[in-house]
Amino acid sequence: MRHVYLLQSEAFAGQRYVGITSDLRKRIVEHNGGRSPHTSKYAPWRLVTYVAFSDEQKAETFERYLKSGSGHAFARRRLW
Repeated sequence: MRHVYLLQSEAFAGQRYVGITSDLRKRIVEHNGGRSPHTSKYAPWRLVTYVAFSDEQKAETFERYLKSGSGHAFARRRLW
């Protein structure tokens, strides 16, 4: 399974992150432990939403979509 996940910083209002992983629990621990250079300065993070995919290609396509302009708008309306 691949998970596309949305995180929100608890310390910095408005800071959000979209990622993909096969081990969601481990990945959140890594984000909160400062092991990701893109998210370390905004820790701690809380999981807002995740979507599980059995098809890796579909998960990657959905993650790319959420990082696009129309994907940002969709996520603001439906997922955050």
